[in-house]
Order: sequence, then C-alpha cells, then structure tokens
Amino acid sequence: MLGGMPSGADEDTPVFVISVAAQLSGLHAQTLRSYDRLGLVSPGRTSGGGRRYSMRDIALLREVQRLSQEDGVNLAGIKRIIELENMVDALRDRVAALTDELAAAYAAAQNTAASVHASYRRDLVPMPQTALVVWKPKKRG
Repeated sequence: MLGGMPSGADEDTPVFVISVAAQLSGLHAQTLRSYDRLGLVSPGRTSGGGRRYSMRDIALLREVQRLSQEDGVNLAGIKRIIELENMVDALRDRVAALTDELAAAYAAAQNTAASVHASYRRDLVPMPQTALVVWKPKKRG
C-alpha cells in the first residue's frame, strides 16, 4: 500500500468502509448515509450491499461539508451544484473528443488533397485565359 491505498487502486477505487470514510471526511457515518440517500455522494457497493467509498467520494464529502458549513448552501442546492459540475466535466470531455476528431478529419482531408495533387499529370500545361467564340451554323431551310 502506497499512501494508504492498495496497490493498483486509484482515486475512483471504492476501498473505504463507511467508518473509515466518515473519519477521513470528518463527518459522522449517519451523515454519510443521509448524503447517500439524497444522492449527493454515491459510494460503491459490495455484493452484500455495504458501502465502499473512494478517495474521490471522500473529496466530494468534504466539498459538500464545505459548501454547507462555509457557504451556507442547502443540500438541494449542493446536489444541483454537483449535477452541474458533472455536466460541465462531461461537456469538456465531449469538446475534447470532438476537437480531436476534427483535427483527425482535417489531417485526413489534407492528406487526401496532397495525394490528389501528387497524382496530377505533369505534362499538362496551364494556358493563359483566351476568349471563347461560339459558332452557330445557319439553319438550312
């Protein structure tokens, strides 16, 4: 274990039982249960239904506590803030993916244009603009 986390675990790995999560977040276990019921923090579950909190969950619990205590935001407001922040994160990810897709499409178009230009016959010679005269024969009648 490095830094309190099991080997191979990251900040999203649900590893902490509710008592440890309560201690790490500075909240009471009953508060964590309430936040889970309200949908503010959704910890992972074991096959037996026990809650398991990740480091990201702990950080979110601390943020909920900060918003509530320091900023005076009610729980419904905190839930909306969390939802909006999650939406912003998802939209940022989507913009990044679309930006990458656009860059790839632009590069592909550039490569296609370059290959078309490379395939032009070299014996074609550009001519200066000339006037075009249209001749219409007289109708025989």
